[in-house]
Amino acid sequence: MLLRSLAPQPATYQDLLDAPAGLVAELIRGALYLFPRPRGRHIAAASRLGGVIGPPFDFGEHGPGGWRILIEPEVHFVRDTEVAVPDLAGWRRERMPDLPEDHRFLVVPDWICEVLSPSSEAHDRVTKRALYGQFGVAWYWLIDPRAQTLQALALERGEWGTAGVFAGDDLVAAEPFSACPFPLRKLFG
Repeated sequence: MLLRSLAPQPATYQDLLDAPAGLVAELIRGALYLFPRPRGRHIAAASRLGGVIGPPFDFGEHGPGGWRILIEPEVHFVRDTEVAVPDLAGWRRERMPDLPEDHRFLVVPDWICEVLSPSSEAHDRVTKRALYGQFGVAWYWLIDPRAQTLQALALERGEWGTAGVFAGDDLVAAEPFSACPFPLRKLFG
């Protein structure tokens, strides 16, 4: 269920902090968005993707390393003003060599992945896609656990283009993680 602030004043970061426990809260273009916590399939797909790309890219095990891959970081595209909580995000280590001291991630991620659910699909496909493009996220992946698909998008000259669509028994070899392809089925096991 998507809830949006209808207050005459733009929502503030304090509104986000005051959101009821158990909800994911985001602040985008002055609106407060509240979502229920993800369900089992959603969590499993995000966790499995982190488990697949984390070792070669975050840890450098049998892969190139050089990345930080994190689950549900609070990304501040504009501190305390434009705030999103993607399912997964990745930063090249040279762009974010150290983790922040608090919960706010102020460096724009290089890669973001959202796992679609009925309550957030339109928000992920429209609102967050526009936000991520506006702030220069280079790669945006969308995983649909119901359809068991992965769509990879790449930002080129300010526009999103499809870099790959994967389904069934496909081997996912999409930027920025094409150096270590993996079977799509691993995400939905």
